[in-house]
Amino acid sequence: MPYSFLILLSLFPFFSFTSSQNPPSPGYFPSNQVQSIAFDHGFLNRWGSQHQKVDQGTLTIWLDSSSGSGFKSLNRYQSGYFGAAIKLHPGYTAGVITSFYLSNNEDYPGNHDEIDIEFLGTTSDKPYVLQTNVFMRGSGDGNIIGREMRFHLWFDPTQDFHNYAILWTREQIIFLVDDVPIRRYEKKTEATYPVRPMWVYGSIWDASSWATEDGKYKADYKYQPFIGRYNNFKLGGCAADGAVSCHPLSGGPGSGMSQQQERAMEWVQSNYLVYNYCHDPRRDHTLTPEC
Repeated sequence: MPYSFLILLSLFPFFSFTSSQNPPSPGYFPSNQVQSIAFDHGFLNRWGSQHQKVDQGTLTIWLDSSSGSGFKSLNRYQSGYFGAAIKLHPGYTAGVITSFYLSNNEDYPGNHDEIDIEFLGTTSDKPYVLQTNVFMRGSGDGNIIGREMRFHLWFDPTQDFHNYAILWTREQIIFLVDDVPIRRYEKKTEATYPVRPMWVYGSIWDASSWATEDGKYKADYKYQPFIGRYNNFKLGGCAADGAVSCHPLSGGPGSGMSQQQERAMEWVQSNYLVYNYCHDPRRDHTLTPEC
């Protein structure tokens, strides 16, 4: 979702993926509780079909000067655990977005909800930024009210596949990297939480106007094609037209996150968080009352 890239590195410490330190174990591994599915069993092409292929269980999508590509789930979901293993393109990727997200924009154009995992491309000397975001009831349309939290990673996401997931329940949204919770967005009021059914999407596209350092660096097609690879798809959700008795996966071993998960999340946010919308003095926080 396009939005001005307002990283305030002065507010947070800078950490590169070259760090050898790993987060403490969360002790709870929701990905193990959801069976992987083949791409064709859960998704279909949405756009850029000539820039998309499946080979030996891995979906490859790419962006060049003619087009990007995107895919969409076969079903809408009202809650659940949604994930994929993703391997990002190395080198110069400024202006390029590789994403995995939930949205109902096709059902509610101009008034939609969205939960984002977006990898913001970068220059060759800097690490990727993983952006998480939440929109509800049109806050991602027109005058955008973003709820971005951005992270560097404790590994190089171009070297191997890593699991990225969104756990969405009626009470909270948890963003996970290799089962480590990096962010929790809790329901405070009906107005600040997405509750309408959403589809699951992924895409790679040119967002040069904002993606890399507020648009300072653009996509450079002398480096094309830019490639995103996905596998290990997981759709552990309650379908919008499914059984009323369906219950989504819990955020932790009990009714909520455990203390061990909390410690792992705190470690990530202390060491790798590079932007938090609630701490941005340039934002109008009357629009984000949860802050």
